[in-house]
Amino acid sequence: MRKLFIFGFGFSSTSIAEKAKDDFDAICGTSRSQEKIDNLRAKDFEAEIFDGKATPELKAQLINTTHIVVSISPGEEDPVLTTFPNLMELATKLEWVGYLSTVGVYGHHDGAWVDEASELRPVSKRSIQRVSAEEAWTKLADKNDIPLSIFRLAGIYGPDRNWFINIEKGTSRRMVKPGQVFNRIHCEDIGQAVALAMRKNIGEVFNITDDDPAPPQDVVIYAHELMGKTPPPEIDFETAEISPMARSFYGENKRVSNKKSKEILGLEYQWPNYRLSLKRLWDEGSWKR
Repeated sequence: MRKLFIFGFGFSSTSIAEKAKDDFDAICGTSRSQEKIDNLRAKDFEAEIFDGKATPELKAQLINTTHIVVSISPGEEDPVLTTFPNLMELATKLEWVGYLSTVGVYGHHDGAWVDEASELRPVSKRSIQRVSAEEAWTKLADKNDIPLSIFRLAGIYGPDRNWFINIEKGTSRRMVKPGQVFNRIHCEDIGQAVALAMRKNIGEVFNITDDDPAPPQDVVIYAHELMGKTPPPEIDFETAEISPMARSFYGENKRVSNKKSKEILGLEYQWPNYRLSLKRLWDEGSWKR
């Protein structure tokens, strides 16, 4: 029996489950919300509450688990490894682990290209915590000789989470910081990447990101053009009133390569750059559910 257990069955994990469902006899996911648990069960997924406690229900689910995907943000320590320090004693049939991380671990490279071999220079607290979590999972996998794939994800978008939604809500902003670029990734391409790694039993680090790191204001302008709306005025980053978290994103400037994911996983990105992706979202009407 092949069973996938997803810690943190949220936006990206839903795409993973959809892409991988034919490869497993059962898929179980966790959430902190009973409403989300009910929704998952209504879609024929097994689901359990996970709020930092090793409940009997969770332990029972892990006994038959063959594959684990971790999609929960770490705090000072990884919440899964903290809650289940004896994880391998429970999941004795475990064959593969996937950890969803972030390209934020590379930190600031002054707009230069980075790949999986590049130096990690995390700046923000959340990126520093991600590096620690990557190291903790790597240590567990190495100790138990289990393939671990770490997926470093760019800025995630998809249905109900994109620039058109911001325009519809009236919250779209055109922030300009000269030289700043970001990579992006559609949730479906995340699902594809993880499903391929599980299918091939690959344990590697992969950047999962589009081909076209671009200035954020260019993406905002193009989304407005597709909707037939006038873009908002430019906002100078230096004088903008934004949250410390939002400001920290702009403190990490780099271009992230996805070459390894194409070569090793054989990943064919269906959403390869913001122009093709935005036009497809708009033409299909898939920008919202």
